[in-house]
Amino acid sequence: MKKVSVIIPVYKVDKYIAATVQSVLEQTYTNFELLLIDDGSPDRSIEICQEFTDPRIRIIRQDNRGVAAARNTGIRHAQGEYLAFLDADDLWLKEKLVKHVEHLDNSPAIGVSFCRSAFIDEGGNPLGIYQITKLKGITLRDLFCRHPIGNGSVPVIRREVFEDIKFQDNLYGVAEDFYFDEDRELHPSEDVEITLRIAIKTEWKIEGVPEPLTLYRVNPYGYSAQLVKKLNSWKRMLEKTRSYAPELMREWENISIAYQLRHLARRAVTLQSGSTSVNLVNQAISSYWRILLEPRTLITLGAAYSLWLLPQSLYRQIEAIALKITGANQKRRILQQESALQS
Repeated sequence: MKKVSVIIPVYKVDKYIAATVQSVLEQTYTNFELLLIDDGSPDRSIEICQEFTDPRIRIIRQDNRGVAAARNTGIRHAQGEYLAFLDADDLWLKEKLVKHVEHLDNSPAIGVSFCRSAFIDEGGNPLGIYQITKLKGITLRDLFCRHPIGNGSVPVIRREVFEDIKFQDNLYGVAEDFYFDEDRELHPSEDVEITLRIAIKTEWKIEGVPEPLTLYRVNPYGYSAQLVKKLNSWKRMLEKTRSYAPELMREWENISIAYQLRHLARRAVTLQSGSTSVNLVNQAISSYWRILLEPRTLITLGAAYSLWLLPQSLYRQIEAIALKITGANQKRRILQQESALQS
């Protein structure tokens, strides 16, 4: 069995880290090491990690440098042939690693294997909706517009991929290999930046498995709630990409910003911010008017203006019905795709 290195950056997550670590230890695929990267966490997170006695766990400490730096530290220490990433407030289903190992073992051209996610609330309760992403035939348009790797807790990546995209720098006084870009202005778009770099600079394929094997925690206090920061980090990511692929950026930059604005408008709806969601979706249409022709944009427009204009009690009733229908449709789609793969 190929060894997998699981990398978890740890910083101010004492509320969640025990459950996250436990979800790794309960994997049906057992040939892994778990690297917990203490990113200078000031709370009890590492004390909690130290309570686990599983010999597969290693705790590696560094000064606080951010999630990208913590992942880079993990990559440098990793011994596995496949590297899996998990954010410290998310969870994995027990079959997560075995599904990805099978996927990569059976498809040598695939460098990045990912999965879909099911949403949970801050308390770990399922919300009944999923992150449904494209799985195959992923193009640059997909990466620029609707990034299929929906969050940092889904990818499992071959070690060779990192060897193909690494670069050297001496940010901390000594020359080191870097993989994720540690520019703090990139956070939280460093995941997209590295995936774009893989797609543009290498021949590795990026492909997903249909099961929602990651439980993604919707945390209103996390970076997903910081809409302005997310938009600025997206623009910084595009600026980085422009430095080595200027012709691509001339084609995709405005379109990519429009799709990100639409995504943030949907996030603003989730956060119950009607005026913000209306502003963001209108900016998206102004940046690339053809986005208005897509059903997803029309749904976003309807949700944003309904939230802004309707009485809150009426809006909540409509929202509950819409979420129930959406969740049921998503679940049916996932089951159909799983069945098609098995037949």
